[in-house]
Amino acid sequence: MTRTAAGAPPGGWTADSRQLSWTRSDWGLLLAASALCGIGALLVWSATRHVDGAGYLVRHLINTAIGVTLAVLVIRTDSRIIRALAPWVYLGAVLGLVLVLSPLGSTINGSRSWIQVPGFSIQPAELAKVALCVGLAMILAERGERAAPPPRADVWLAVVIAGVPILLVLAQPDLGSALVLVMLTLGVVAVSGASRWWLMSAAALMAAGVFAAVRTDLLDPYQRARLTAFADPGADPTGIGYQVQQVKIAIGSGGWTGQGLFSGRQTQGGFIPFQQTDFVFSVAGEEFGFIGALIVVALLGLVVVRGILIARRAQDSFGRLVAVGVVGWFLFQILENLGMNLGLMPVTGLPLPFVSYGGSSMFACWIAIGLLENVHLVSLRRLY
Repeated sequence: MTRTAAGAPPGGWTADSRQLSWTRSDWGLLLAASALCGIGALLVWSATRHVDGAGYLVRHLINTAIGVTLAVLVIRTDSRIIRALAPWVYLGAVLGLVLVLSPLGSTINGSRSWIQVPGFSIQPAELAKVALCVGLAMILAERGERAAPPPRADVWLAVVIAGVPILLVLAQPDLGSALVLVMLTLGVVAVSGASRWWLMSAAALMAAGVFAAVRTDLLDPYQRARLTAFADPGADPTGIGYQVQQVKIAIGSGGWTGQGLFSGRQTQGGFIPFQQTDFVFSVAGEEFGFIGALIVVALLGLVVVRGILIARRAQDSFGRLVAVGVVGWFLFQILENLGMNLGLMPVTGLPLPFVSYGGSSMFACWIAIGLLENVHLVSLRRLY
């Protein structure tokens, strides 16, 4: 790799090395995410064609194109700039979460989680995932650069920084996104080198907040019904219990090779509400069968594994913690979505990364891919 020429900005790339950077990209990560988006487009189209023709498909493809563009911008941004912008990204996410709870917010399915703007809607909770990845890394990497564990003050600051968006998301209420933020935070704090005592304390505080949300009137009755249906599927046979049963029927009827694209009885009959978002995996199980669903799971696993490898190879503490945050976010959200499709986890409304329909989720996931690629390329630059 070409080294930076004399007089070039410190840590910058020369023209030759910029071209070489694309050949050194983690193409396994990029291709896996792209393949998931392509498969997701087919699944979303199949789940919605009887309702909106190709409308959802077109919007899904537009969201993917915008997401890829955002990823490219992040990849091309100097890591020092990303680190410097971390506080502003965090403040922007918190401001968005506050605005959601104001009259500007919109309530959908019991959660006041969206801000409506002309032509589309924004879900600030998705931006909060990106904000915590870079914000926590900025705080906890200060001492990590000198191979020393973060002091207690920094750990508590990280917990407070994470607690603000978590509480705001719970107030919407959006239990699924709050749990993602909790798991993301715990992963970053653990890898930062914080002592086990402080990690357990942070986990206890966050778990107490989630428990309080479940045991009090904070959650909407619709969300309570989701948790009740998980414990007793027959408790709400005409509501969320019905939805979960239809998902199980769809996946179970797919067999090894599926009923064929656009041929799934449950999917084409419109028996599963919100199938293009929460339950898009059921389309894969019914129409592509066990083999097709396994391919989707394998691609999701590849994204997580490539993220872990990037984190392990990171040459600086900030990059490593950013990568760990993204991995924790993706891993929990994937397991939760697949689990609720299979009846192994309660329904929380979390989308399947890159596959489910949704602009905010798609944008955030591709920004996360851009962050991983940025860490990867910075590591290569320092090695060469």
